[in-house]
Amino acid sequence: MTTPFAAAYGSCVTETTQTQTTRPAGGRPRSPELQLAMNVSQGLRQDLFHDPFALHPLPEMRVDGPLMRLLPPRLREWATRLPHALVLLAGVMAFLISLAGNGGGDPAQFLTGLLALGTIALTLIRPIGAFWVSLALTPFTALFGNDWNEDWPWRPGAFATHLVVLTVVAMRTRPRTAAWMWGVTAVYGLVVELLFRGDAYYTNTMPFLFVSALALLVVTVWHVRREAAQKVTAQQTVTAHERSRRTLLEERTTIARELHDVVAHHMSVVAIQAEAAPYRVENPPPELEYAFKVIRENAVVALSELRRVLGVVRAEDYEAPDAPQPKLADLNRLLSNVRDAGLQVDSTVTGAVRELPQGVELSAYRIVQEALSNSLRHAPGASAEVEVSYVLGGLGLRIVNGPPTGLVKPSPGAGHGIAGMRERVSMLDGQMTAEATEDGGYEVAVFLPVPSAGPAEDGA
Repeated sequence: MTTPFAAAYGSCVTETTQTQTTRPAGGRPRSPELQLAMNVSQGLRQDLFHDPFALHPLPEMRVDGPLMRLLPPRLREWATRLPHALVLLAGVMAFLISLAGNGGGDPAQFLTGLLALGTIALTLIRPIGAFWVSLALTPFTALFGNDWNEDWPWRPGAFATHLVVLTVVAMRTRPRTAAWMWGVTAVYGLVVELLFRGDAYYTNTMPFLFVSALALLVVTVWHVRREAAQKVTAQQTVTAHERSRRTLLEERTTIARELHDVVAHHMSVVAIQAEAAPYRVENPPPELEYAFKVIRENAVVALSELRRVLGVVRAEDYEAPDAPQPKLADLNRLLSNVRDAGLQVDSTVTGAVRELPQGVELSAYRIVQEALSNSLRHAPGASAEVEVSYVLGGLGLRIVNGPPTGLVKPSPGAGHGIAGMRERVSMLDGQMTAEATEDGGYEVAVFLPVPSAGPAEDGA
């Protein structure tokens, strides 16, 4: 059977074999056996002898689990002290065992029971110190036995007390400390048996070591599972963060691909107008012809660079669209398609309708499209309302859907819709809110600023 002490010894051997042989200053190199002994003694001093009575209070239990959330707030507050209550309950049981195992009528036996209770309670604030106190009280408790044929050296009260102390301290520390405690306990029990054993004595060191080894093994497995769960949680957090970043980059790439067509159109117009401008002026001066020539060349170079950038950001399966990018004028066609898909949509346009920069119109169209797609996905059977407001200084959008109705279950989706809308709004220095409504629906409100400028600046 593999004991905690053997596990700690094996870990020390592994660490020693991986460590190069050290050479003391001005002396011969240390042998592997000496290095192993030094590592063992150092680990023992660090775990059990270095400030053993240091204050280390047991923290309150977390109550953010799925079951604890079901409790009322008052009970949830009390549940944070549940580990402390269980330890004290174990101390009371050890107290009763001490009284029952020794008759219970002698005041000295009552005192040993109180010492057992106090030792177990000490694990709540000074766990390593509680181990040494429990070990020191074991021979003291054994001296109060009236019959030397009783259990030796672990009286019933000492047996229960030290077993509880080992288990609680092992849960509060690391597995290596539990192995050291088990080893020190084994040394104590075997030494006592060798020094005080007689033919009439019944010794129970081996049963105690067997039971305590099982308890410490269970605690060690619990430690391993908890550390593995923490690592998995940390990895899931990192994975979720990376997935969020990847989603953000994908949305930005999609926006860049769509805006490429808009920018390329304007650059093509600049190149064509720069080439045709000299022919619209009779006898243009050479400086003017040269200036338009430079403008055209720069526009052509910019178009080439845009195509190169598009080649970098597009995916392997990306296909260039045959139709131009959509605008707000195409909203009626989008709403018609959404109605055919089963979503009842009402649309309202307020303000003076005017032509906006193509980047703003493309982003507004995509935001409405994504919001309606979310309504279809997350609120099947609900109705939606789209409001487009041409206001002074910008464009306002409001898409609201009601709660889901019917027997169709909502689809979870990929969770990229809101992120994509926020990226488009952020790119245009706009504002956006997306939140649930009081009736169980959802509302997306967006404002895209449009600076009041002349046609030349609007087309940039």
